[in-house]
Amino acid sequence: MSDTQIWIIIAALGVGTFLIRFSFLGLVGSKPMPPIVVRHLRYAAVAVLPGLVAPLVVWPNATDGTFDPARTLAALVTLAVGYGTRNVLWSMGAGAVTLYGVMAFQTLI
Repeated sequence: MSDTQIWIIIAALGVGTFLIRFSFLGLVGSKPMPPIVVRHLRYAAVAVLPGLVAPLVVWPNATDGTFDPARTLAALVTLAVGYGTRNVLWSMGAGAVTLYGVMAFQTLI
């Protein structure tokens, strides 16, 4: 593909994304939504984030898709701290410290 074709595709995707978001936020945003829609939208982030994170834990690119105990342990610690504290920042911090701590420990061995 030429550079022009790639930029045309990028621009078209940008316009399409804008129109999709504008149709929901710009046109419907000023009107009250039914309670059932608001209830379901509350769980959108909770449903999307595991879908983004799970492949990175199960098939990490850093290890060419092989099992990595450091990432699995970090995901489990993140889940446990998040469940216990109900605090996103504490759970992310605990997961990051666990991941880098285990990776540093593995390099020492």
